[in-house]
Amino acid sequence: MKFFIDTANLQHIKTAQDLGILDGVTTNPSLMAKEGITGAAAVKAHYKAICDIVEDKVSAEVLSTTYDEMLAEAKELAALDPKIVVKVPMIADGLKLIKTLTGMGIRTNCTLIFSPGQALLAAKAGATYVSPFLGRLDDICQDGLNLIQEIREIFDNYDFHTEILAASIRSPLHITYCAKIGADVVTSPLDSILRLLKHPLTDNGLAQFIKDSEGLK
Repeated sequence: MKFFIDTANLQHIKTAQDLGILDGVTTNPSLMAKEGITGAAAVKAHYKAICDIVEDKVSAEVLSTTYDEMLAEAKELAALDPKIVVKVPMIADGLKLIKTLTGMGIRTNCTLIFSPGQALLAAKAGATYVSPFLGRLDDICQDGLNLIQEIREIFDNYDFHTEILAASIRSPLHITYCAKIGADVVTSPLDSILRLLKHPLTDNGLAQFIKDSEGLK
């Protein structure tokens, strides 16, 4: 399973990259604003800065909702760096855009997926990734992990090459469960990734090793 980090924070991205497990980055206007990045020029420069850190796959989101406007934005984003994956909303014009961009050789990430039917349509249109938001479903007492399972079954039935990018991760358990049920990618805040490192028995064992090694020096 691939690991993406969901942030616009350059230090968090560098930390994940240094761990040796990072495969890509997802971000969005809200995450950009959280880092104080506003204005089209600043946002594009920030995408470039992210691309300079990671090896590939930086999802950059279009802000418009009509086909022509999204297409113009998508072309500008894709021209920033070959690592860019254009993030497109799950709407009718978004599907049309995914089909167009796929034909142009531009990778796409269809975002705001909340049902198996939406994922099926995005895959049919040629999306590189679909992003089901499992945490947001959990927030309203629906089973986000079940959505991942249903999409996995549909994609396997028809041998779609679209990858399932599990988004809206809330905890390390979300990550491990996504791995068990076959998500191709998870995109997560740094905190959830780092918490995968921790286990009390590891901490206790390491403390004991350090104590026992003192007599060997």
